[in-house]
Amino acid sequence: MNLSLYLLTVLIWGTTWIALKLQLGEVAIAVSIVYRFALAALILFAILLFSRRLQPVNRRGQLICLAQGLCLFCINFMCFLTASRWIPSGLIAVVFSTATLWNALNARIFFRQRVASNVLAGGAMGLLGLGFLFWPELSGHGASSETLLGLGLALLGTLCFSAGNMLSSMQQKAGLRPLTTNAWGMFYGAAILGLYCVVSGTPFDFEWNPRYVGSLLYLVVPGSVIGFTAYLTLVGRMGPERAAYCTVLFPVVALNISAWVEGYQWTMPALFGLVLVMLGNVLVFRKTKPAMVPAQAMR
Repeated sequence: MNLSLYLLTVLIWGTTWIALKLQLGEVAIAVSIVYRFALAALILFAILLFSRRLQPVNRRGQLICLAQGLCLFCINFMCFLTASRWIPSGLIAVVFSTATLWNALNARIFFRQRVASNVLAGGAMGLLGLGFLFWPELSGHGASSETLLGLGLALLGTLCFSAGNMLSSMQQKAGLRPLTTNAWGMFYGAAILGLYCVVSGTPFDFEWNPRYVGSLLYLVVPGSVIGFTAYLTLVGRMGPERAAYCTVLFPVVALNISAWVEGYQWTMPALFGLVLVMLGNVLVFRKTKPAMVPAQAMR
């Protein structure tokens, strides 16, 4: 079951970049995000109410859902999409992939979970592999104040994503399932971002054409309803540090699709990076053997 959820998450989020590109046009980015998560929340609530699986959430749980909505469905998306104005998408992917290491650190700080050495080694290897994969894009981008601003926003988005993982893990430990917390979180995230659009005077435009509507529906159903539910379920089952290795594999899927759709050419450094990413994946999910207890200590 965990493997199926893992592969599903990687495949879905590795293809959402196509839909995100198709969203670019007359509609403001913030407004498109509002549409995405407002519709996703509506669908989730409808499913939960129809199936009678909507769990009651107390005041504390609602506050955590609010924080989760800010971190996962609002601030991080605005950070990444704004950062893409100043730094290459490959650099954003590399920064985002550090979520594996941030999740391991945060799980240690907040939940006192022991950080397995193979998870840290695998995360570092995956990060190095992404560096090789995107090296042509990274090496051709000069440093500037805008680059630093873009990096700062990408890092802030990654930290928000990691914080959202911790909050979801906390909710699941309290017995709340991701379907319920995602529904509330997406509702809060869309509401807060919608309020920001109103205050800032951003118009709520809409493009009634197959390109925009089709890409929006893909981001709503597979990208949000299915993708976030599958991923956050993994966070609860496998731990945030292992689940976050998905962030290393998303760009690999995206590059393979780009090779097929846009004619991306694989190079030797990129292939070497791909090998490192795959080896990192093996390391992250390798089960560590329990330490042997000396016979004398058992007496």
